[in-house]
Amino acid sequence: MSDLLEISGLQVEVEGKRILDGVDLTVPTGEVHALMGPNGAGKTSLGYAVMGHPKYQVVGGQILWKGESVLGTPPEQRARRGLFLSLQYPTAIPGVSTANFLRSALKGLGKELPARELLKEVRAQLSLLKMDQAFLSRYINDNFSGGEKKRMEIVQLAVLRPEMAILDETDSGLDVDALRTVAEGVNRVREGGMGVLIITHYQRILEYITPDRVHVMAAGRVIASGGRELVTEIERTGYDPMLRAAGIEEVLPAAAVSG
Repeated sequence: MSDLLEISGLQVEVEGKRILDGVDLTVPTGEVHALMGPNGAGKTSLGYAVMGHPKYQVVGGQILWKGESVLGTPPEQRARRGLFLSLQYPTAIPGVSTANFLRSALKGLGKELPARELLKEVRAQLSLLKMDQAFLSRYINDNFSGGEKKRMEIVQLAVLRPEMAILDETDSGLDVDALRTVAEGVNRVREGGMGVLIITHYQRILEYITPDRVHVMAAGRVIASGGRELVTEIERTGYDPMLRAAGIEEVLPAAAVSG
């Protein structure tokens, strides 16, 4: 049986405000799942909660990874166990080069590589993502364009090789060519059996990365799940019919803390 990320009845609060209200979601390794939904639905908050961001307090439910709870464990331990979160707005770290950042990250994961082997791997990934080799020595995400930041997230994904990756709006701010390049990068990496949860508002990235399952989130919970046809339905009718079917008139005000 495949290893699973199992989220059940998850309730999360930020500063006392409920932003996730009973999320149920299962993602096996080896599969791609898409998580869609209107702004303020709680999609980004779910990614932060899975990775253990201290601001996102779990007050109910469970997060299991490969059959074991991750609740109460710090983000770095979750990363060592094979979880990865690609941020919607990647953070710049002035003074830390891409090469040193990845070297430290691999060491923290217990996957340290000899310097020459690491540089060879990073150079190869930069080339595949159509990025200049100068990015190897540039400070991570410092003065990068939005598209460069998103490509660098995929370089990190390819070098760190997690077992389960949550990609938060990896497609935002990308033109058509950059989107195709990033999607090809994700497809290459996941060929090794990685599980992927893609958080997105739009259909376009799913034209390049075919999801096994599609989930719709609103008001802090998953309100619909289905196959690829669910994306077509959303493009045709929007979210309103699903919201009405779930008895939701508006997104939870507290969910505006994060998408």
